[in-house]
Amino acid sequence: MNTPMPAQTLYLDTSVIGGYFDAEFMADTRALWRLMERGAYRFYTSRVAMNELRTAPLAVRELSARTFADPARILDVSPEAFALANAYLAAGVVPAKFGDDAAHVAVATCEGIGLIASWNFKHLASLHRNERFNAVNLLHGRPAIRIVAPNVLLNPDEDSQENI
Repeated sequence: MNTPMPAQTLYLDTSVIGGYFDAEFMADTRALWRLMERGAYRFYTSRVAMNELRTAPLAVRELSARTFADPARILDVSPEAFALANAYLAAGVVPAKFGDDAAHVAVATCEGIGLIASWNFKHLASLHRNERFNAVNLLHGRPAIRIVAPNVLLNPDEDSQENI
C-alpha cells in the first residue's frame, strides 16, 4: 500500500505570494499552490511578509488573507530571529537596506522551517546566498536551510526530497 507523504513545511517570502499574479512567475507559482491544495506542502509566512504586502495590489492581499487564514501560519519575528537577522546583516550576507530579506530567512530558521521558497534570486534563492546564510547559521548553532525558487519544488513525487 502506498502511504501518502506528510505535507512538507514551506516558508513563502513576499515574492512568491506576489508571484501568483506576476506574468513571469504565475504558472509555476500557481502550480505550487495546487500542490499545497493537494497536501504536498504546508505554507507558512511571517509578519515581515504581511508588512511588505500592505501596499500590494488588492488581489495579492486577498490571496494572502485566504492562504494564511490560520493565524498560526503567520510567524512572528521572535527576539532570536531578530538577532539572527542582524547576524546575517553584520556578516554581509545581504546588504543592510535589504533587512527584510534577512528577516525572512531568520524567522524560518528559528521556527525550524528548513525550506524557503523565493523568486528573489538576487538576495535569497541562489547557491551563494544559501551557503552564506548557512555559514552564519552554523556559527549561531542553527540548522541549515535551503532557499529555492518555487519551480524547483513542482515535482515532489519525481524528485526525492534530498534533491531539494
